[in-house]
Amino acid sequence: MPENRTVEALDRAAAPATDGGLEDLDAAALEYFDRIRSGAESERAALRDALTRLCLPFAGRLARRYRGRGESFEDIEQVARLGLVKAIDRYDPGRGSFTAYAVITISGEIKRHFRDKTWGVHVPRRVQDLSLEVGHATMILTSMLSRTPTAAEISERLGLPLESVREAQESAAGYSPSSLNAPIGGGDEGAEFGDLLGDVDADLDLVDDRVTVADLLMRLPGRERRMLALRFYGNCTQAEIATELGISQMHVSRLLTRALSWLREAMLSDVPPRWEGVETRPERHPLQVEPVRQGTEVIARVRGEVDRDTAERLRIGLRHAIALSERDRVVIDLSGVPLLDAAGIAVLVDAASAASVAEVPLTLCGAQPHVASILKVTGLARLMQN
Repeated sequence: MPENRTVEALDRAAAPATDGGLEDLDAAALEYFDRIRSGAESERAALRDALTRLCLPFAGRLARRYRGRGESFEDIEQVARLGLVKAIDRYDPGRGSFTAYAVITISGEIKRHFRDKTWGVHVPRRVQDLSLEVGHATMILTSMLSRTPTAAEISERLGLPLESVREAQESAAGYSPSSLNAPIGGGDEGAEFGDLLGDVDADLDLVDDRVTVADLLMRLPGRERRMLALRFYGNCTQAEIATELGISQMHVSRLLTRALSWLREAMLSDVPPRWEGVETRPERHPLQVEPVRQGTEVIARVRGEVDRDTAERLRIGLRHAIALSERDRVVIDLSGVPLLDAAGIAVLVDAASAASVAEVPLTLCGAQPHVASILKVTGLARLMQN
């Protein structure tokens, strides 16, 4: 029965209710702390439990002050009881009244619960605290002015920047956001609030076309792909494209018309038509390599587009020029080459390697601006004549 005697002793120490409606628990708390100093461990636990049970009504009355704020009273009461336990465990009799300390601890725990657990959308703690201040100032000014105060008036009362007040007002909507499943209207259609938001994405109908076009573009030569990218993604004019590729504007117009016509036809057919990659020429081959000896040099004049279809012909022509040089300098004239892709670069690298093995000096000259820019970024700039 020691526990019963302990509870009775704490009950006798408790004072009657004060004017504020809360018990003055200082006497019971002092009795509790006097006893735990000299009591055994088991007696300390019994004393702690006894004081906690004695203070539960006190915590419940504090919790009732926060009813009607969008949170169930049962949850608030549990938080208040947790705050009471923390107050008992942390209280130091040398720091003053236990009743005052318990009020502060329990109220702080309840406010922390509202701040951290009841917001529908997570916002920073600074904004949460500011939102509470703005809300309180709004109620006071509404009572004083008999109307809803403006953000500037709230800002002046709180001494805060206008932007901070507006941020707090916008964030306050995150405390209790509306559900997208909330019913609307008075009919039986079952319409919900979420039905009013969003719309059908018109671009969804274009997904198939975009995927098809992307695949067809990969079937075009590199120059045509680059021209289409400059025209429709870079928003370049035909004159700017001509300058970039080192060809005439008329040539750009013809190439764009041919590429777009092929894309239209390919989009409307199940089997893409064959790409006619070269214009009608009197030559038998789209690429010509003509080695010519001039004094102590061999000039290899290259004319035409160098891509994966013509790269092998360029390789054969340059090997022939190196063999013809008999260790004299070989100059590869690229003035007639409007397009040079990765396959052509590989051929030039192979030619430079073959010339080095054969101890034949090899240089490049006459490259058009677009081709010259490609050579500079591929490590072949060292072979270009100034």
